[in-house]
Amino acid sequence: MNVVNRRQALQRALMNGKNNQDAYHPFPWYESMRKEAPVSFDEENEVWSVFLYDDVKKVIGDKELFSSYMPEQTSSIGNSIINMDPPRHTQIRSVVNKAFTPRVMKQWEPRIQEITDELIQKFQERSEFDLVQDFSYPLPVIVISELLGVPSEHMDAFKTWSDILVSTPRDGSEEAEKVFLEERNKCEEELAAFFAGIIEEKRKKPEQDIISILIKAEETGDKLSGEELIPFCTLLLVAGNETTTNLISNAMYGILDTPGAYDELRRHPELVPQAVEEALRFRAPAPVLRRIAKRDTEIRGHQMKKGDMVLAFVASANRDEAKFDRAHMFDIHRHPNPHIAFGHGIHFCLGAPLARLEAKIALTSLISAFSHMECVSITPIKNSVIYGLKSFRVKI
Repeated sequence: MNVVNRRQALQRALMNGKNNQDAYHPFPWYESMRKEAPVSFDEENEVWSVFLYDDVKKVIGDKELFSSYMPEQTSSIGNSIINMDPPRHTQIRSVVNKAFTPRVMKQWEPRIQEITDELIQKFQERSEFDLVQDFSYPLPVIVISELLGVPSEHMDAFKTWSDILVSTPRDGSEEAEKVFLEERNKCEEELAAFFAGIIEEKRKKPEQDIISILIKAEETGDKLSGEELIPFCTLLLVAGNETTTNLISNAMYGILDTPGAYDELRRHPELVPQAVEEALRFRAPAPVLRRIAKRDTEIRGHQMKKGDMVLAFVASANRDEAKFDRAHMFDIHRHPNPHIAFGHGIHFCLGAPLARLEAKIALTSLISAFSHMECVSITPIKNSVIYGLKSFRVKI
């Protein structure tokens, strides 16, 4: 199967699953697949799917058996670290880790709190607001903009670019694929030009931001080429706002949907970090990851051949009854909570400390600011590869 056909097949396979589920409530489908077809093969599209915790963890974490390299991924994100294998993945990860150390993240905590407070002040006197549009979307965009050292007045453009880069074709047709690629390629060109300009400025006048840190690392002997730096910046822009936006929204929805949880978190804000972990388990922002079999292998008696594509449904694994007691319940007291929402192994999410910090500050601040909050309405995102809310209206 050639690259274009495999990309179309992948999209059709994802669409097949999507058509069997409600956009914000796919969990009955996951449950049925765990019970009836925990390892399944889509013959039409030649794609495997795995749904159980142990199998998903193996697929996404075993670098000897499964590769993250996707030859059909021609986008800048597709050419970034998330789709690399060792040894280059190891080399780049050692460089970019310098920008995400606990010390660096700790330095940003006061500023993240300040941004959060400023956003809350804007709707504090209202009786109703959209938690996504007014809060969980702008917060991560502003934070990642400042972390990258990029002017936040480009926030609307960042959101547009991010939405395009995580979008999928409207269906599996060739026409939909054509429209999708044209839009994405235009977006890629705009982003590449934008970041090339920013990187050039940072080389001349470095500051205390991630791009400057990476440029400095390059000058001290480590190396991230221009061809690698731009895709990495693009990855941070998208992952730094799309997934964190959805984490915050999903977490608050889970809290409001669970009787007594909001009031308990007001009384015991020290439980918020556990609530964040439970939200990651219960409603993972990135529900499915992809891998390629590096050699013939077997999972639960099913023979996978070298080169086969495998979809690992993280969101299903996180609800595996064999791994989690009362897996169908949102429990802010759950401990331990070995979810794999951030991945597993060498591709464990680099930005996990930042996402956790933002979500903790966001939820603690919201719950502290309002004695009461209730869901009015939600509009789910209809996308095969990201999970969250487009709109989330709440009454306070």
